[in-house]
Amino acid sequence: MKVLLAGGGTGGHINPALAIAGIIKAHQPDAEFLFAGTPNHMEAQLVPKAGYHLETIRVEGFQRKLTPQNIGRNAKAVWYLMHSGHRSKEIIEGFHPDIAIGTGGYVAGPVIRMAAKLGIPTAIHEQNAYPGVTNKLLAKEVDHVMLTVKEALEYFESGISYTVTGLPVRTELLKKTKAQARAELGFDDCFTILSFGGSLGAGAINETMAEVLKWHTSKQLPINHIHGYGGMGKETFPQKMQKYGIPLKNDRIRITEYINDMDTCMAAADLVVCRSGANALAELETLGKPSILIPSPIVAGNHQYHNAMVLGKAGAAQVIEQKNVTNEDMISRIEGLYHDREKLISMAKNAASLAVHDTEERIWSVIEKLTEKKA
Repeated sequence: MKVLLAGGGTGGHINPALAIAGIIKAHQPDAEFLFAGTPNHMEAQLVPKAGYHLETIRVEGFQRKLTPQNIGRNAKAVWYLMHSGHRSKEIIEGFHPDIAIGTGGYVAGPVIRMAAKLGIPTAIHEQNAYPGVTNKLLAKEVDHVMLTVKEALEYFESGISYTVTGLPVRTELLKKTKAQARAELGFDDCFTILSFGGSLGAGAINETMAEVLKWHTSKQLPINHIHGYGGMGKETFPQKMQKYGIPLKNDRIRITEYINDMDTCMAAADLVVCRSGANALAELETLGKPSILIPSPIVAGNHQYHNAMVLGKAGAAQVIEQKNVTNEDMISRIEGLYHDREKLISMAKNAASLAVHDTEERIWSVIEKLTEKKA
């Protein structure tokens, strides 16, 4: 089986493509893979690092705000678009795939559209509750649409062939118990908070978590806290901790720029405070973790808010729009959950109820049907 995967721009598009490749490889060890992506985004590093060959195609999104700089960027985007069809055909005819799968990002558009035009069985995977522009356009042209959550269906045109597959999560997340994870971190069995804003960090989360740390350490509450402040907090967060007299690490606190052992930290947590990207939410659901979610307000289509509200409406998370975040409110919410363990347990059960535990089997079933179509 020869499989072409197209997607890129962010880890939210690349990681599902890599996961899908892994699912196919588990069922078809001799499968051949080719990834199509841009030369200047994350896929250019992540795909080769994972051991796959990447063919590049230049594609850029259009800027809606008309500034002199954006007019120039849009002119470049038009130029790339004009040549994207030819380059896509070149990639496809050079590889001769049996199936082609898109996972979002602008680069998936011309590649999957050309594959469908050439009669190759095609599918897309949509990670978010509010679909991206590329996938909304492709849904009308591909053979099958895979959805992380059914709520996304209302934004597609009626009549598409779809399967709710969930989103593949890392298997290592399921290998540790809470007790094992806490022992590894050097924590006791007290209430444990995990907070982070992604690898780059999030200013709103850093600012309010600094005050949360000050609150529970000054009151000497038996709370363990792991916080990842990310790249944007590198120059400010440690200094603020020093000002507050809070160590970056002791038997209750671990503060670091990057969280490289997220499987351990997630397993240890009673409560998670984070953004609401699709991958993070799938992990919260799989592990049954209560959360306070602060969606990023600067992503396309405000999709993080729509993602978060799936958990919010299910009673699995408390959702706060960034414009409404205050230190007092955040401390009040955490204090309330700290004292109300029954509510915390209920949120955990609600999160777990949203998880799709047979995602790999569902995705493989779609792929099998695609290959039957090819045959």
